[in-house]
Amino acid sequence: MSGMDKMKNKAEELSGRGKEAVGDATNDPDLKAEGQADQASGNLKQAGEKVKDIFK
Repeated sequence: MSGMDKMKNKAEELSGRGKEAVGDATNDPDLKAEGQADQASGNLKQAGEKVKDIFK
């Protein structure tokens, strides 16, 4: 996995955690769900990159 991709995916995951926390604190279910989706997307991208690295 390239370093830049890894950083982007981790940033997306951390951004999602922040959105989820703000959504939870402000009782905004839409923002909380968006944060959870961002986290899942970041994690999925990281897993995909790891699989690609295995087959190189």
